[in-house]
Amino acid sequence: MYSQMNAPRQRLSRDAVKVWIISELVTNLIGFIILGALFYLDYRFSWKEWIGWILIAITAISLIGAVWSFINPFLLYKNWRFDVDEEFLQLKSGVLKEVHQLVPMTKIQSVATTQGPLLRKYSLCSVSIETMGSSHTIPALPKDAAIELRNQIAQYAKIKEVEQ
Repeated sequence: MYSQMNAPRQRLSRDAVKVWIISELVTNLIGFIILGALFYLDYRFSWKEWIGWILIAITAISLIGAVWSFINPFLLYKNWRFDVDEEFLQLKSGVLKEVHQLVPMTKIQSVATTQGPLLRKYSLCSVSIETMGSSHTIPALPKDAAIELRNQIAQYAKIKEVEQ
């Protein structure tokens, strides 16, 4: 009844790792600036001793998170795959928990490309796919490949382009 499907083979752009690392770096930098300000305020106003211990614990947890945020992009890139055919969109991702999703083309309602400032710097786009009950994203594809993929999915799903 069910035919054996091959695992998805298409990969994201190598620049995805750079974008994810820069994004995590900015996030970590903001967090550590806030922690530094809280440590200064603790020192300046002599807050209760337990507040200092909580700040130290939060800093330790944040340092572990910062180390993970520099390892995680490489693992995400290594494990992210996708494929498109006339029947299904296949998405496979996950580092610790592998997720393999099959989205039937008949259920896709809209498909779009998005590009933030970091993605734009590296000429990358993300492709967003919407169904009635869920949304899916293929992050960090080269811009030309993302537009081609968006058009291909729209053609397979028979989505009409709306002019704005």
